[in-house]
Amino acid sequence: MKIVQIPLLRDNYAYLLICDKTKEAAVVDPSEAEPVLRRIEAEQVAFRAILNTHHHRDHTGGNEGILGKHKVEVYGHKSDQNRIPGLTHGVEEGDEVKIGEVKGTVFFIPGHTTGHIAFLFDNNLFCGDTLFTAGCGRLFEGTPEQMHASLKKLMALPDNTKVYCGHEYTESNLRFAISLEPRNPKLASRFERVQGLRSRGTSTVPSTLEEEKQTNPFLRWDSKEIQASVKSVNPSTALDPVSVFAAVRKMKDSF
Repeated sequence: MKIVQIPLLRDNYAYLLICDKTKEAAVVDPSEAEPVLRRIEAEQVAFRAILNTHHHRDHTGGNEGILGKHKVEVYGHKSDQNRIPGLTHGVEEGDEVKIGEVKGTVFFIPGHTTGHIAFLFDNNLFCGDTLFTAGCGRLFEGTPEQMHASLKKLMALPDNTKVYCGHEYTESNLRFAISLEPRNPKLASRFERVQGLRSRGTSTVPSTLEEEKQTNPFLRWDSKEIQASVKSVNPSTALDPVSVFAAVRKMKDSF
C-alpha cells in the first residue's frame, strides 16, 4: 500500500491510501477538499472511500466537497451517524475496511471524542487525535479512564507499528515531555532530531510505537521521573496509571 501524506489547514495531515495492485484509494481525515481532490487526480487512482477517525471539522471538513466530485463510501464510528458528513458505514471495534486488496481493522479508542476510532492497515496505524507523535489529544468528550484504556490498547500493538496521527505537533509535544522527564536520553535525542526536521519544513510523522513508548509522556505513566514531576505540582496525586495520566494531561492543557 502506498501512503501519501497531504498537509492541510495550518498543521493537519490527511493520508491518501492507495492499493498497489488495483490503484483503488481512500483518504483518511480530509479537513479540506481541494488539496485532496488535486492529489487524487495527480495520483490517477480509483477513489473509493473517506475514512474519518472522529467528527471534528478539522478531520471531516472536506467530506462534502469531496462527495460533490466523487460518490464514495464514508466510514466513521456508528455513534457519529449525525456528526460525520455523508457517513454511509458506521463501524465499530474489529470491523474490516477494504481498499482494493488491502484490508484494515477498526479500533475503537474513545477519549478525545466519544466516537473516536483508528484504522490499522498492516503495521500502519491511522489514529487521528487519540495518539499524537509525542502526545495525545485533549479530553473534549471522554474521561481519563477512557483515554488511558484507549492508549493502552494501542500500546499492545507491535513496536514497529507506524503512527500516522492527525497533526504536526511533535516539536511542541516534545518540549512538554522534556519538562517532565529531562533525564530521558532518548527524549533529548528525539527532540534534537525533530528540531532539525522542522527547521527544514519536513514532516515528523510517522513515528513508531516503539519510539512513542520511549518518549511520549502520555504512555509513560510508570516513569519514576514523570511521577516525581507530577508529585512536585500536586503532592496529593495518586501514582496509579490513570491518575498519573490524568495529571499529565492536565499539566499539558496549561503548558
